[in-house]
Amino acid sequence: MSAPLRLRLNGDALVANWLLLARLSGSAACGAAVKADGYGLGAREVVTRLAAAGCRDFFVANWAEARAIADVGVSVSVLHGVRAEDMAGARPANVRPVLGTMDQVRLWQGAGGGACDVMVDTGMNRLGVAAEDVSALGGLAIDTLMSHLASADEDVALNRQQRDAFAALAGTTNARRMSLANSAGIGLGAAYAFDLTRPGIALYGGKQRAGHDGIAQVVTPEAQIVQRRRVSAGGIVGYNGTFTAPRDMEVAILNIGYADGYLRCFSGRGMARVDGVALPVIGRVSMDLTAIDVDSMPGLAEGDWVSLDYALPETSALSGLSQYELITGLGARFDRVWG
Repeated sequence: MSAPLRLRLNGDALVANWLLLARLSGSAACGAAVKADGYGLGAREVVTRLAAAGCRDFFVANWAEARAIADVGVSVSVLHGVRAEDMAGARPANVRPVLGTMDQVRLWQGAGGGACDVMVDTGMNRLGVAAEDVSALGGLAIDTLMSHLASADEDVALNRQQRDAFAALAGTTNARRMSLANSAGIGLGAAYAFDLTRPGIALYGGKQRAGHDGIAQVVTPEAQIVQRRRVSAGGIVGYNGTFTAPRDMEVAILNIGYADGYLRCFSGRGMARVDGVALPVIGRVSMDLTAIDVDSMPGLAEGDWVSLDYALPETSALSGLSQYELITGLGARFDRVWG
């Protein structure tokens, strides 16, 4: 049975975004971050499409995410490394941990090791072994030596400092490749690309730097109308009467709310559309319902579908939320519909 909510997902835009990022990566290979279930779109669907387009390197947060896509037959790196619990049972041959602490290094070696990646901290102080510990990694079969940029979406001195610190590690391990740039890092230029880039948010429609101007929107939320009603002048709409009808008006109640990731910050600010006609959100967004002004659409009725404006850069500016929060916060009650 279909849900009264759906995410309209543009597979062609997803692939086009990856191809653009691959071109911007120059001679470096271009991978794809598909953690958080493909940023909420569905990791398997994302991986299948990008693999068909030529992507060979995928990145997830943990081993549960890795096992969910391992049978697609692509290379998968687990960014959070490995725990003792992850060592139990069979590990897919095409999945590698990204070792980020010396304890993880010892755990991996003690269990027989095998191919792995290593994360080195170059100034973010989040994940990664210290640069001075890299010399102790000689016994590892390292595929990719990685680091992560803290502020690639900003023009700050830390970007160059991290890049230089990472470049200084070239040749200090037996790593086959080096990888530093995320989506924003790709936009910093060829000096940040090294051998492999790891875009995430830009694949899904996020824009962070000028080089992302060609990135296309991938995700559009759509909701059905639960009820259309007449509200008399002076009547309120929604909790706490935050909207008072300035005239007799037509209002539609949509089957979407903050439990679905369409948050209260869109109250009185969001916009729905049908056939390009703008239908403003009015009143307070509630857990499961949102009201819109439909005076301009007399034929719109119960059961009809409307789309919500959700281009990530513009919606981020409107809501004050990050582009990452906006896309990963879209809830499980949506049907994911690829086109």
